[in-house]
Amino acid sequence: MATSRDDKKLTFRKFEEGDNTWDSWTDNIFDGDKSHKCPTYVHRTPPCQGSCPSGEDIRGWLDIVRGIEHPPKDVSMQEYAFRRLTDANPFPAMMGRVCPAPCQDACNRSEVEDYVGINAVEQYIGDTAFKESFKFAAGTALTGKKVAIIGGGPAGMAAAYQLRRRGIASTIFDDHDQLGGMMRYGIPNYRIPRDELDQECQRILDLGDIEFKANTRIGRDISVDELDKKFDAVLWALGCWIGRGLPLEGWDETPNCVSAVKFLEQFNKGKMHYTANRVLCVGGGDTSIDVVSVSRRIGTLKDYKENPEAVVNAEITHDEVDLSKKKGCDNVTLTALFPRDQMTAAEHEVNDALTEGVDILNEVMPVEIIRNAEGRATALRLVDAKWEGNGPVAVEGGKEYVIECDMIVSAIGQGGNMSGLEDYANERNLIDADKYYQVPKRPGHFVAGDIVRPHLLTTAIGQGSIAAESIENYLKHAELAKRPKVDKHHFSLLDKMKEAGLEPEPYTVGETRGTNSENFAIHNYEDRSRQEIISADHLFLGHFEYTERLLRGEDVPNAEQVLGHFEERMQGYSDEQAVAEAGRCMSCGMCFECDNCVIFCPQDAVFRVKKTEATLGRYVDTDYDKCIGCHICADVCPTGYIDMALGH
Repeated sequence: MATSRDDKKLTFRKFEEGDNTWDSWTDNIFDGDKSHKCPTYVHRTPPCQGSCPSGEDIRGWLDIVRGIEHPPKDVSMQEYAFRRLTDANPFPAMMGRVCPAPCQDACNRSEVEDYVGINAVEQYIGDTAFKESFKFAAGTALTGKKVAIIGGGPAGMAAAYQLRRRGIASTIFDDHDQLGGMMRYGIPNYRIPRDELDQECQRILDLGDIEFKANTRIGRDISVDELDKKFDAVLWALGCWIGRGLPLEGWDETPNCVSAVKFLEQFNKGKMHYTANRVLCVGGGDTSIDVVSVSRRIGTLKDYKENPEAVVNAEITHDEVDLSKKKGCDNVTLTALFPRDQMTAAEHEVNDALTEGVDILNEVMPVEIIRNAEGRATALRLVDAKWEGNGPVAVEGGKEYVIECDMIVSAIGQGGNMSGLEDYANERNLIDADKYYQVPKRPGHFVAGDIVRPHLLTTAIGQGSIAAESIENYLKHAELAKRPKVDKHHFSLLDKMKEAGLEPEPYTVGETRGTNSENFAIHNYEDRSRQEIISADHLFLGHFEYTERLLRGEDVPNAEQVLGHFEERMQGYSDEQAVAEAGRCMSCGMCFECDNCVIFCPQDAVFRVKKTEATLGRYVDTDYDKCIGCHICADVCPTGYIDMALGH
């Protein structure tokens, strides 16, 4: 059974199935003093942050945008939100556009009506930083130590950023012309605007003492021994640039069977301006969506005569071609093993591809490359399939499909290019890492990003941050402390109070009793953010009204419009839209100053602190002489910030 305020829009469940009685607050009021417990204010990690591989303080910057947490004097809301967000992730404009947003999947607001548009607000913060040319605060004084970072993608750049904030210089080596890694060479420009990517990379370099060596490959141009002699530590953030081929007979020998990684790299380098007339991509993730969407946009030539793999393999390059000489590809097909609602690609990306004229065939697997006398692929044979055990199996009695094509693109995964670095490669052609992102049995060597395990861009950013912390401890000869259970960039109430000029006084009184009126500690407050993620059952969901998510606008061309359409797809929020959507955040695990506890307390035991002493997380306090332990403040707290714990 479910209910809502207007009986038309379902929100949250008032009670579980079979539980049809309401708790009695009257009993709590009159018998509450038997509990011997009073309120304590407990800070926990919200599930959005708990699910963010970068570890962003998402609730924190949403509370800043909505106006719950106030910036210091002479700092705008937008810049303060930018500072909080980039404590973990230096690429807000990029991640706000292309991150698949596991934070949104975890959002407790879904128990009311729909998740908060976290990505959209993040894009707003990143776009504002671009328009206003926000800069990072200067790093601490240099320690004299220097780190070699191999790879200028999200992991390497995030590590360089975090190291410089700690006073550690670095040199980034990359075998491409420009920084950005897969953000630049793996994702099309209509999803990631290059001017904003350029600025987000330059903003990191502007911190100073971060050098960039382009077109330089370690193991070819510079040896590992040279690195070890010149640098105090090495971070391997190579990324994965070798696409996996389909596990079919003849794949490697068939010239027009290519990897999605190579296909997208050549397009993003500006070397490929058209493609084959019939393109077939096997995948199901975001990379495969990019392949087919790019194919629909660049189309083919009306008099196309070349072998399509020649440009993918960098044997030739294309000049820009007038649109009048092009036509749309006759057929662009994507095949996926899983049902459409289980594809790993973002749902809106799949829907956009369909709108653009891509054919998607689900729950199939390839079984044979059909080739002509010259050994070129002319079609791919597939069968109905399902996932069973540890792999796909053909459905008994299922259908068979033969899809004719001029080029087959594999987007089923990728691995590392360990040429010249074979001593560091494991059996999967990746690099092993321990929980601190150290390379086992290689002192002074660390690793982060896809070369550990191919995953999300945001995962690489998070690993780069942890690796930077581990490198700092290594260079200080400090013991590597146990990582927290919830390993994120956490809000600190003490830091916030210091920022507001409310830090506790020095402790000088010695052992004493009755200290709740003293100002040498933060009283009746507990920080469990490093141990606990707060779930929806801790919240009072009845506080929240049904409020629809504010969707970003999208510029998605249809099949007739898509040829030559490279305008940015995702349209950002205005100031008003960003504030409104951030206002849907339920601030799980942190007070958002709703006054419920003050209003409903029958003993007037819960009270607002003086305005001159208030800041985020210190809005209310408790008079323990009045509190009878009735639990009502905890029951009506929307955010789960109040626990009944302290004796009185």
